[in-house]
Amino acid sequence: MIQITSWLRIEDDEIIEKAARASGPGGQHVNKTSTAIELRFDVRGSPSLPEDVKTRLEALAGSRLTQDGVLVLFAQGSRSQEMNRQEARARLVELILKATERPKARRPTKPTYSSKLKRLETKGKRAGIKSLRGRPRGDD
Repeated sequence: MIQITSWLRIEDDEIIEKAARASGPGGQHVNKTSTAIELRFDVRGSPSLPEDVKTRLEALAGSRLTQDGVLVLFAQGSRSQEMNRQEARARLVELILKATERPKARRPTKPTYSSKLKRLETKGKRAGIKSLRGRPRGDD
């Protein structure tokens, strides 16, 4: 079980971890050992997450989310499979923690009187500059 917050935890059976061969330098060691970890977590099918957290998590996941709603994290930074597993799980926890934060509601405000005046003044200046770009008028 992975503890996210005091009120949110994910069961181990909701996560699928597969070992894979890591890419990059490492010589013979890379070619013969599967140290990279591919972690899969079904966001849409998870009974542990509330609906609003699922929605925010899908938005945060971006390209790491498949069309079926499965979050895929790939960790290969370490030469140790266990360390890569811990890194992948830590990244999952971090993503879910960000998704639990409710965005602050925007309070609509009106523009100040001075900002309105400033906008109109700049608008007038731009109009003046653009009017000079036209063809010269022949007032003959």
